[in-house]
Amino acid sequence: MLDLRPNCECCDRDLPPDSREAMICTFECTFCADCVTTVLGGTCPNCGGDFARRPVRPAVLLAKYPPSTKRVLKAEGCGPAEAA
Repeated sequence: MLDLRPNCECCDRDLPPDSREAMICTFECTFCADCVTTVLGGTCPNCGGDFARRPVRPAVLLAKYPPSTKRVLKAEGCGPAEAA
């Protein structure tokens, strides 16, 4: 099940389950579209992969399959990805 994380790991912007601004990599690292474009250059700083828009879970299924409440934030800051 996709882990719908509640925030951007870079700027800590809230990304609710229905956000069209949430972007994920294949490991579900979650960033806002602004950080992906302007800070990260389209490359995940954690794994070096690319991003896709996070799918929106239908509202009727959120009670049965709730989004994560655990916020993840890069303690060392957020910058362009280095070669993995």
